[in-house]
Order: sequence, then structure tokens, then C-alpha cells
Amino acid sequence: MTLELKENPTLQDFQNYVLQMKQERGFNTTDKFYECCLLAEECGELISAIRKNSKKGSIGSGSTAGNIAEELADVFIYICSLANMHNIDLEQAFRDKEEKNKLRTWKRL
Repeated sequence: MTLELKENPTLQDFQNYVLQMKQERGFNTTDKFYECCLLAEECGELISAIRKNSKKGSIGSGSTAGNIAEELADVFIYICSLANMHNIDLEQAFRDKEEKNKLRTWKRL
């Protein structure tokens, strides 16, 4: 089967694509703890890329600044994967959470 993400995908389309991609490539689709570990690693890579690309960032010899867009995409893939493993519709989860957030009082310190 050929992986293809349709034009103007919904969040559910992304979740479906990630599941199909992981199945086709033989990646983990059931071990939730392992997937959380992989997500944490990717979050670390994202943080490193942002730090190295910032004006205050430093890069050691032999090191390069990471690609923030690629690291964000990796984090997104693992978030979709974890949602799939927990049978969570991310769009609905987002909508539900935002409705709760709208009722909160926000203040800046």
C-alpha cells in the first residue's frame, strides 16, 4: 500500500496516516510507555533545536543547529501515535479542552 496524505487533511487524516505509516514500516503501535519515551526524546531534540537557533544559543564544535520544523513534525507524529494508542480523537479532545479553558480565568503574573 502506498502512503498518501490527502490534500487539506483533517486532524483525523493525520492520525490515520500516522497509524498506517507505523504499520507499514513495522514501528511500535501498542507499547504506550515506549512511545512516551520516544516522544520525550523528540521533545528534547526540539528544545535543543530551538536553543541552538536562538540568539542566546551556543553550538559546540562538530554540532549543528537542528531543524525546528522537522523536530516539530516528529513531535506531532508521536502525539498522533499516542492518541491512536489510546483511541483518542485529537480534534475532539482539543475542542473539549478548549471549552474548559474558555471558562477559566487567566491572569498574568
